Amino acid sequence: MEERSSAMERAKSEKVHVIGCGAIAREILAVCEANKLQHIDLTCLPAIWHNTPDKITPGIKIAIDKARAEGFGRIFVAYADCGTGGLLDKLCEEEQVERIAGPHCFSFFAGNAAFEAGWDDDFTSFFLTDFLARQFDAFVIEPLGLDRNPELRDMYFGHYKKLVYLSQVEDEKLQEKARKAAETLGLAYEYRFTGYGDLTPALLQA
Repeated sequence: MEERSSAMERAKSEKVHVIGCGAIAREILAVCEANKLQHIDLTCLPAIWHNTPDKITPGIKIAIDKARAEGFGRIFVAYADCGTGGLLDKLCEEEQVERIAGPHCFSFFAGNAAFEAGWDDDFTSFFLTDFLARQFDAFVIEPLGLDRNPELRDMYFGHYKKLVYLSQVEDEKLQEKARKAAETLGLAYEYRFTGYGDLTPALLQA
C-alpha cells in the first residue's frame, strides 16, 4: 500500500495541474488531445465568474491550495487577467505559478500581439468566442436583463459598432448563432477564424 501511494504521489508530481476557466474547457481539452498532452491534469472553475470577476482570484487561490495539498508539483493557470485588475497576476507572483499571457481570452485566441496591433480598429467591437456564441443568452442577454427589458439594449451596446466573432473551430451553426447575436444587439457582423491562438503554445510550455 505504501509503495502504491508513493507511486501515485510521484505521478502527480510529474503532471502539470492546469486551473482553467470553464469558458475555455472545451478548447483546453482539444489542444491537449491534438498535441497528446497526457501529462496535463485539468480543473475548471465556473465560467459565469466572468460576470463577477472579483470571484476569480480567490477561487484560483483555493484551487492552487487544493492542488498542492493533493501533491501536484507543477501548476499552471489558464486564465488571462479576465477583469481582475492585476489581482490575478499578484496572486500568481505570490504563489510562483504562471498564467497564460493576455488581458482576456479574446486577446489570446486572436494572438496577443495581433490583438494589440489591431486594437485601434477594434476599439468599438463586441467580441464573441465559440463559448459565447453557444451561451449568448445565458452569459449576455439574461445577466444584462435584456430578455426582460429589451429597451436597455442601446444603453449597453450603443457605443459598439460591430460584433466580431473570433471562432476557434469552423462551425456553420455557431456562425449562424453569432450572426443572430449581432442582429439582436443591432451591430454589424464580422467573422474571424482564430483557432486556439496563444492557448496552444501556452499549454505546450506549461
